[in-house]
Amino acid sequence: MSATASQSKLDLKAGEIVEVRSAAEILATLDENARLDAMPFMPEMLKYCGKRFRVFKRAHRTCDNIGPPGHPLQWSLRQTENAVHLTGVRCDGSEHGNCDAGCLIFWREAWLKRAEPEFVNGSELGGKKAPSIPVSELPLAKNVCTLETVQKAAHKQGADANNPGEEVYSCQATDLREFTTHLYWWDLRQCIRDIRSGNLSPGIADSKSEKLLESVLGVLEVVRGLVILVFNKVQGVRDGVQYPRVEGSLSATPTAELNLEPGEFVQVKSKAEILATLDRRNRNRGLLFDGEMVRYCGGTFRVLKRVHHIVDEKNGKMMHMRSPCIILEGVACASDYHRFCPRAIYHYWREAWLQRV
Repeated sequence: MSATASQSKLDLKAGEIVEVRSAAEILATLDENARLDAMPFMPEMLKYCGKRFRVFKRAHRTCDNIGPPGHPLQWSLRQTENAVHLTGVRCDGSEHGNCDAGCLIFWREAWLKRAEPEFVNGSELGGKKAPSIPVSELPLAKNVCTLETVQKAAHKQGADANNPGEEVYSCQATDLREFTTHLYWWDLRQCIRDIRSGNLSPGIADSKSEKLLESVLGVLEVVRGLVILVFNKVQGVRDGVQYPRVEGSLSATPTAELNLEPGEFVQVKSKAEILATLDRRNRNRGLLFDGEMVRYCGGTFRVLKRVHHIVDEKNGKMMHMRSPCIILEGVACASDYHRFCPRAIYHYWREAWLQRV
């Protein structure tokens, strides 16, 4: 068994600079399934070892798109301990069938260490590397995990009996319910964590008075989120319209293909134009237009990639897109209306919702 994540708790906050430990140090924390407290260490993460990054947000909560086994899928939030997301560090899917999802990676604090100020070169995360802590000084696993173990753990044992040749993958997204626990919406401790972690702070304060102001602004943001949450709960009971209002009305949705390629600039159509393409479930050919996407209406962005296939979080199988789907640079869920989930999942866009600039 591996050491638990609590043995290397750093209590990191958003904005701090950290260095990813060496591969040897991280392997020493993993169990025989390449996991630490059930959180997978994926082979795509190895290339970040020894590099420094800024903490994006504490991952004390995350959205669950899988749902409990045997129950209809219902979006919910779950919580985890001693984990963070790093700025811009996403999975490239190279060891998972080239999955295009680009998920923000979870990092146990045991896999990180604070970077000393003298090793941070100005505004860049470069310069000399911080000295590595010897593996002998870390809490070692009885059976040290190997690089081969990490590679094998990306694939689940046994495929579908009806399709034995089909590849089944395992990653942080598919195993999310294994390393998280249910988070009740009325648990106010999550609000305190949001403020203490710096997740709701812009992180530009220098003086004590500015930091106090940022804390006050964080409290106001929490209040805003609670008001929206309660409003939508009440609206759900009375079968009313949720905020922000997104209502499609079509029985059959239109198709539009622009054959967009990475690097092209596009403008997101207006909310009214997009609503005119949605069915009564707010979908266009099965793809949901979520309230979180409204903020980007009218904006101009660069195409990051075309989404061809992604790993299905519910079963680990590769899911191929039947219709064109686009990811835009820097356009991810801000969770303004989903209780400040820090996962920053990329939004998927139909080409019918975009137009070339």
